[in-house]
Amino acid sequence: MRLWVGLGNPGAQYAGNRHNVGVMALDRIAAGHGFAPWRRGFQGRVAEGRLGDGKVLLLKPETFMNDSGRSVGEALRFWKLPLAAVTVFHDELDLAPGRVRVKHGGGHAGHNGLRSIHQHLGEGYARVRIGIGHPGHKDAVAGYVLSDFARADAVWLDDLLRGIADGAPALAQGDDARFLNAVALRTVPQRTDAKARPAAAPPAPEPAPEPDARGPLARLVDRFR
Repeated sequence: MRLWVGLGNPGAQYAGNRHNVGVMALDRIAAGHGFAPWRRGFQGRVAEGRLGDGKVLLLKPETFMNDSGRSVGEALRFWKLPLAAVTVFHDELDLAPGRVRVKHGGGHAGHNGLRSIHQHLGEGYARVRIGIGHPGHKDAVAGYVLSDFARADAVWLDDLLRGIADGAPALAQGDDARFLNAVALRTVPQRTDAKARPAAAPPAPEPAPEPDARGPLARLVDRFR
């Protein structure tokens, strides 16, 4: 079994925040793949389902971002899972909006949710890094991540979440490349190969004028009308 964690803050006031895009991703996966209804558990909300031939437990901690590790640790101990079975979906300032990367292990890069998981469990888990872009200055980061996505973000955000849900079965099988390809099919405009396009048909020739069967006098009169 795998444990997938969507990081964010609980409550309606945070639901549309950039910081909650990990929660949004899990909601779309649950809805798109027929997971059981969300229920309370492990200091958060959980939903169980299957992706391919494997069971996946989705967890949305409700301990607030800075204490996410407590919720994840409780679920991990209950199911007796290794840390390697965990994948965390989270917002990523260092990726452009709509970009996604998969990472295994490594540091937390200052992300408070990941920092908490590191402190409680260590770093040996996978992450799905969901790009939200950077506000441009470090002093603006807190306000930026705790503000809602702009209306202009709605289209790419919906495509992104659809792509994550499309690729979820591949991710559950450990096929990161196929997962990322599924996301790209939703988010990257498809280019048409110019060489593969059929050449445009040449314009049809204009019909030749019909010969004038009138006599010379009639043609001369026409010129002065």
